Amino acid sequence: AQLETIDDKEFDIPQVDTPPTLESILNELEDEEEPFVLEDTCVLSTDNMDAHSCETSSLASSDSGDPAHLKRKRKTVDLNTTVHGSVLRHNLLKGISAQIVSAADKVDAGLPTAITVSSVIAVGTSHGLALVFDTNQALRLCLGTKTTGAEFGAVSALSINHDCSRLLCGFANGQITMWDLANGKLLRTITDAHPPGTAILHVKFTDDPTLAVCNDSGGSVFELAFRRMMGMRSCDSRCLFSGSKGEVCCIEPLRAPPDFRDHPITHHSLLAMASLTKILVIGLKPSLKVWMTFPYNKSDPSSVPQLAWHFVPVQKTVNPVLAFCKGDIVHFLLVKKEESGAIHVIKQRQLHLSCDIISLSWINSSTLVLVDSREKLLVVDRPSQEVLETLDLEQVQLVYNSRHFKSLATGGNVSQALALVGEKACYQSVSSYAGQIVYLGTKSAHIMTLRNWRERIDCLLKQDHFVEALSLSWSFHEGTAKAVVGLFGDTVKRKGVISDKMVEILCKFAEYALKKCPEQGKIQVMEQHFQDVVPVLVDYCLLLQRADLLFNQLYDRLVENMVAKGVFLEALESYIVVDRLGHLTTPIMRDLLAHYHDNGMMDSLERCIVHLDVTSLDIQQVVQVCWENQLYDAMIYIFNSGINDYLTPMEVIESVFFSSWTDEEVVIGNKLLVYISCCLAGRAYPLGDIPEDLVVQVKNQVFEFLIRLHSADLSEEEEVFPFIRTLLHFDTREFLNVLAMTFEDFKNDKQALEYQQRIVDILLQVMVDNPDFIPSQVGGLFTFLARQLAKPDNTLFVNRNLFDQVLEFLCCPDDDSRHTERQQVLLELLQVGTVVQFNEGRLLALAEKAKFYQICEFLYEKQHLYDRIIDCYLRDPLRKIFSFIHNLLSMPGYSPEEKQTVKDKVLQHIQVRLSPGASVCFLSCSCDDSCPLSCSFMNLAPLLLVFLTTLSLYLRECHQLRTFLPLERDLHELLLDLLCRYAPQQLLSFLQASQHYRLEEAIQVLSPIIVMLLKELTMKVLNCMSSFISLPAIIQRILQDPVYGTGKLAELQGLILGMMDSFNYEQILLETTTNLLNHDLHWSLAHLRAAVTRGLHPRQDYCNICLQQYKRRQDSVEEIIVFICGHLYHVQCLQQKDSGCGISLAAHQQWNCFKCSSSHGGRGGPSIEPNRECSTSLAQVSIFVYDLFFYASFIDSFQYVKPTDRHTILQSILLTTTKQVFLPFSFIHSCSYANSGSRGMLEPIPAHIG
Repeated sequence: AQLETIDDKEFDIPQVDTPPTLESILNELEDEEEPFVLEDTCVLSTDNMDAHSCETSSLASSDSGDPAHLKRKRKTVDLNTTVHGSVLRHNLLKGISAQIVSAADKVDAGLPTAITVSSVIAVGTSHGLALVFDTNQALRLCLGTKTTGAEFGAVSALSINHDCSRLLCGFANGQITMWDLANGKLLRTITDAHPPGTAILHVKFTDDPTLAVCNDSGGSVFELAFRRMMGMRSCDSRCLFSGSKGEVCCIEPLRAPPDFRDHPITHHSLLAMASLTKILVIGLKPSLKVWMTFPYNKSDPSSVPQLAWHFVPVQKTVNPVLAFCKGDIVHFLLVKKEESGAIHVIKQRQLHLSCDIISLSWINSSTLVLVDSREKLLVVDRPSQEVLETLDLEQVQLVYNSRHFKSLATGGNVSQALALVGEKACYQSVSSYAGQIVYLGTKSAHIMTLRNWRERIDCLLKQDHFVEALSLSWSFHEGTAKAVVGLFGDTVKRKGVISDKMVEILCKFAEYALKKCPEQGKIQVMEQHFQDVVPVLVDYCLLLQRADLLFNQLYDRLVENMVAKGVFLEALESYIVVDRLGHLTTPIMRDLLAHYHDNGMMDSLERCIVHLDVTSLDIQQVVQVCWENQLYDAMIYIFNSGINDYLTPMEVIESVFFSSWTDEEVVIGNKLLVYISCCLAGRAYPLGDIPEDLVVQVKNQVFEFLIRLHSADLSEEEEVFPFIRTLLHFDTREFLNVLAMTFEDFKNDKQALEYQQRIVDILLQVMVDNPDFIPSQVGGLFTFLARQLAKPDNTLFVNRNLFDQVLEFLCCPDDDSRHTERQQVLLELLQVGTVVQFNEGRLLALAEKAKFYQICEFLYEKQHLYDRIIDCYLRDPLRKIFSFIHNLLSMPGYSPEEKQTVKDKVLQHIQVRLSPGASVCFLSCSCDDSCPLSCSFMNLAPLLLVFLTTLSLYLRECHQLRTFLPLERDLHELLLDLLCRYAPQQLLSFLQASQHYRLEEAIQVLSPIIVMLLKELTMKVLNCMSSFISLPAIIQRILQDPVYGTGKLAELQGLILGMMDSFNYEQILLETTTNLLNHDLHWSLAHLRAAVTRGLHPRQDYCNICLQQYKRRQDSVEEIIVFICGHLYHVQCLQQKDSGCGISLAAHQQWNCFKCSSSHGGRGGPSIEPNRECSTSLAQVSIFVYDLFFYASFIDSFQYVKPTDRHTILQSILLTTTKQVFLPFSFIHSCSYANSGSRGMLEPIPAHIG
């Protein structure tokens, strides 16, 4: 009967021949022809409906309009950029929405208040009805009547059991009804399950169809156990949580999906409850037990607690996870059942957000959907805590449960805290089921589901966001995408499917780029267009390892546009040089050579050639291009890699090289040196390694090339060994460095050692006694030779005469260049000592002349002349002598005589170089007493002070006072005397820290400074007294003092004269300051008088009130007022104007310009704002100035009036005379100090002429 009240015709419900299932409706793609499904939400005008709407920044931020970027370096795709696209599909349930609106309008069903989803969708209304819709969105049942609705109130909560056979309805007045969804029959009406006067906030079925829980507006939670005995249905209620202990405002039982109905934890019927302060997890079976309580963090009192269960795979097992929040932090609790049967709750990683959450739902095991207080929907990936998408739900117009939380239907008897939370509560407006979430609006119902991977890509392609679509596809390909739906679990299958999709996108992108290319305009604009496309095509083709797609299909399409072709060929460089692309097809290589050659990009061409596979090159064509454009790197690479020829490049480069040493030839020469170095070291040029089977062969070939007696093209002028000679002339030092690095690798290779000896002989033959080489070049050879001879495994042979030449060069005192290097080389030769026997006397003389102090030290140490080593250290500013002396005196192995000579040498030079601190540190440990050391400082008192201070500190730190006991008191008293003279500020700290001085001697030493300090203290006291006590009283006090009473005048003369000098100075300072002040005041007065006596010129010759010229009036007495602004008025006109405004006339009138004044009237009362005195008539100001000078003259006639009182008297007169004139204090001061002559100069200005 109830179904007949709402039929399809009445509400214009369309008929469907083959109705789909609800699951198919919730999971299907958008289709414009589907009658009940809205198109994709990108059609809706929301702020941020899709995630890809915020990812277009890469396109918007491109530099297509910036000329500076049009020729920018070719870029590659940033694979680290995260693109999610549109993750959620937002659909409007049109059929249900239409029924809701129709039911409200035609049968007065009321507005929707609650919704729940299972195999059917049930919607509760504000008039107590429950509308049940099937999978076709067609109305199946209308449960309840308006009569029961009037009695029970609005539907405040709904719940459907797991087999979709029962529906529980909670009402605003507190009743609960149970309905049979098969026939629409009312099975139970429960009125006594909870205290009366409270609304039902939540009613929830558990997995047990005979057990449910409810939560009322009193904050209590009750268990509802359904019974059927003898055909009678009943309900037993049990209180699980009392609102008196803390109000619960959200409950959520753990309901397992069909796949997990046998999970062991489901037997406990877990129930999560959220109060205003904490979370509780309890088990209803087999007996009531609290498993966990968790308090909230500090949050906003208006924040709404949220609960949501979901089974989540964790470490190869699936267990329920409870997500809960209150505010902006989402907590996760993993619930596990141990083998013992106990339930264990584990806290998981938190999710921090920057919004106040009002709804929390799982959409799958790794993705949550949240709604914040601004009605923004957030899709969050739990593992990465990344917000995948943000949608605006403002158009949904969510239904809030505020009325029920305030229990308005039962009198509003709820706590303020619960009412505050209810302002943002929308528990009954959100329902999730099987990966779908339904949101209830005031006039509609909306459903959110995850898009599958194809749909997410296609959504971006519809908006021509090809780059973002490719990025998202690649994330699917690599398995890094979030919230993925519809892909295979097998990696190979997944990558195959995604690869095919990406190939399709790449082809579409190329077609799109050609289609959207600007047909007209600057060439730079077209280049920029393709520079945003081509690198993307190349990058993803290489990532997919589809070079065939790149070079065949895509390039064949792009070659139709010359600009696209050029950009494509230039874009290949960045991938070739990083070895991502090593092989080019013959047509591509031919076009690349032509394009780079025609555009002068020879450096780029050379960089590409040395990274390409030689087999893909036309060697003849490439070699020709390299010779014509001097691309020696590329030429060397082709000869080396293509035909294993390492000598021809050297011969050719040498033949065209070294004539005038131009900049280009210097570059070529450097390349040749590097090439020779690489060949000798087994490295390929410019990169890579020479094949192992060719390393020895190449090295021998290079040596043979270097030691050739003549070149192939022999001429009469050519000298012997032309190649070595040319390289030496080019850069001697670098060529020798190349040889030195090569010789480092020679071990037991007999052939290599022969080459080494042969090259050294050639070097000596070419350079020694050859005027073509400057001394610095020959010196470089000698340094090189010395280093080779200094090696422990040296096998070189050098005759004695040549070695003497090397020695003479290394020790040349006239050559300051590379001083440290020459000394180091010679030192290495000496340390080896097995090559040549040195004449040590001659060598020592040479070393001293060359200032080779390390050489001298080596020779002295060899001769055990350790005292002379100290001279070497003192002469060498870079050496630190302390460690040497300390080691020598403290370490064994040195005779007492040697140590004594060192001590004597140290004492001899203690004042020259050694610091007192260093002297104390090592001599206190090595000398028997410090008297000789202190005596060494006697002639330098400041140095002695530092020494003794350091010595004292050292002794206190090292606790070695007994060693210096016989001399300690003398040292302390000497230190006291030095501190008195040079550092009196350190005296007090020293006296407090040291206790090893004799008191009487210390007082005697300190008596001069004590007397000086007492005198300074006396002078400070007297100076302070002079500010408060008169000078005669101070002198009288001093004379009465017994100390000075019996003394002579000469003893007090200095003190008295000093006080008199101070008095004279202060008197002169006071007079000078007074004169300066008077001068300044008189100057200010003169300027003020000039301003007062300045004439005024009216702007018009008529009154601004009566508009009559003042010259034409027939009055016998014509008084006018001219203001400083230039406006002119008759006095009578102003008076009449003020009289008309009701303003009384005062004795002292202050006139304001009627036209300029912001207030109504020409004359006001007492001014409120101090800045209004500027509107006073200038003539009126002159009268007050004159009166002020008169009073000042009168006061001056009384001689007993103090100058300091004149200011106060004048100010009082001025205030009693008028309250409307404000003069600065400096002006009054100038009046009080002005002389009579200056006052007589002022004349009053008649008021009638201003």
